[in-house]
Amino acid sequence: MKPSIIFIDPEIMGGTPCFTGTRVPIQTLLDYIEAGDSISEFIEDFPTVGHEKVVAYLEDSASLLIQEAAHACSA
Repeated sequence: MKPSIIFIDPEIMGGTPCFTGTRVPIQTLLDYIEAGDSISEFIEDFPTVGHEKVVAYLEDSASLLIQEAAHACSA
């Protein structure tokens, strides 16, 4: 089983979903992407996250969106 990329703890960042092992909210990555910043820029600003976690999060998110779209089309 693949380790979780995201954790939620009410005692850390008020329960905001963060990258495992960090206090960096997932939303921060999404904000960087929305602003047109690169993954490299994000990792430079938040080195505790690391490239592997960012890529794993994006791959998992893409898979979920594709599955959801396929499910919606077949319904």
